[in-house]
Amino acid sequence: MRKVVITGLGAITPLGIGVRRTWTRLLASSSGIVSIGARSPQFAVLPSQVAGIVPEGARADGGWNAKEWLRAGDERKMAKFAQYAMVASEEALADAGWSPTAEEDLMATGVYIGSGIGSLDDVYDTTLAYDRGGYRKVSPLFVPRLLINLAAGHISMRYGFKGPNHATTTACTTGAHSIGDAARFISFGDADVMVAGGAESCIHPLAIAGFARARSLATAWNDAPQLASRPFDRERAGFVIGEGAGVVVLEELEHAKARGARIYAELTGYGLSSDAHHMTAPREDGQGPFLAMKRALKHAGLKPAQVDYVNAHATSTPLGDAAENRAIKDLLLGENGKAKASEINVSSTKGAIGHMLGAAGSVEAIFTILALHHNSLPPTLNLDNPGDPADDFNCNYVPHTPQDCRVDVALSNSFGFGGTNASLCFSRFK
Repeated sequence: MRKVVITGLGAITPLGIGVRRTWTRLLASSSGIVSIGARSPQFAVLPSQVAGIVPEGARADGGWNAKEWLRAGDERKMAKFAQYAMVASEEALADAGWSPTAEEDLMATGVYIGSGIGSLDDVYDTTLAYDRGGYRKVSPLFVPRLLINLAAGHISMRYGFKGPNHATTTACTTGAHSIGDAARFISFGDADVMVAGGAESCIHPLAIAGFARARSLATAWNDAPQLASRPFDRERAGFVIGEGAGVVVLEELEHAKARGARIYAELTGYGLSSDAHHMTAPREDGQGPFLAMKRALKHAGLKPAQVDYVNAHATSTPLGDAAENRAIKDLLLGENGKAKASEINVSSTKGAIGHMLGAAGSVEAIFTILALHHNSLPPTLNLDNPGDPADDFNCNYVPHTPQDCRVDVALSNSFGFGGTNASLCFSRFK
């Protein structure tokens, strides 16, 4: 199959707008998690009152102001998750230097952008409006703003891309699935270039209430929001909801070389699996994540010993972090693997940005690519005491501050409700 490389990156995260700002702040051990209790009385009564919010403010300061980032009419036509996807795509395409005008190039470029939940605000607000005033209170833009595939649709229309126009919604695995599936479009010859990733914006009382009722969220750190997301830490007690978007430009290798594009990394492997176990809880033995990572390495033709870094899904939940830790060690230790656990480099960037749901996998894939590109391991914030000794947390989890490390092969993991798992394998381009 044809080889796939990454030539462009774009991101909107709780650490700011843009990949450079986000990466710089991540390596500075900054946190984008803030208190949301004062936003409204509805937020104030929730058991979890912290979230990873895209910072508002002037564009020049790396903040979000829709009127500065979007074209006239975009804010009305697009739900916020689609707005984030559009801006992240603009950055990724500019970074890749890909702005085709020839019909042949437009037909060979596609878009694959997903979201886990989409526009909950539109559903909630329109439901209330319909209940109060009936049919005429429903906006003609309600359905187009609601549909998850409209993020990809708007991007395709904006740039005239006529290749595959696709979307996925696989809960918190969405971003990783989008990138992996899009890469396969290129591998099988359906496109030469794909704009791929995930976007999410559902910091809404209803969403938080739902996750809280499912006992998924951190509730003990409302007075200290920056401490709430604690992947792999003994005091971890739930995830922190986040928002944003991550988009990459994927390109067929020879196509990228022919136009002299900068290549960040090669996407060499993509593995998928299902827990087949429970709606929201992973198997304790980590079999699903283990299979996804094993299949990604098989696809890449690599051995466990060659993995230099794993960007973990680790959301800061007691069961999830322990299961993934077990899966990583089961895969990377032993025959064809590392000699000891301390040689395994693992970190979770959710300590800084929270869990961005459908955008998590794509944003974390970008962090993984940058770790490889810059030979720098991003830190796991708030990791004061690795998990319970019984869970055998004895890898290098990159606590608090980044670490310099040669990275030639890296895995990026994403798992979601319904037991869906994906792992992306990135390798240094040589």
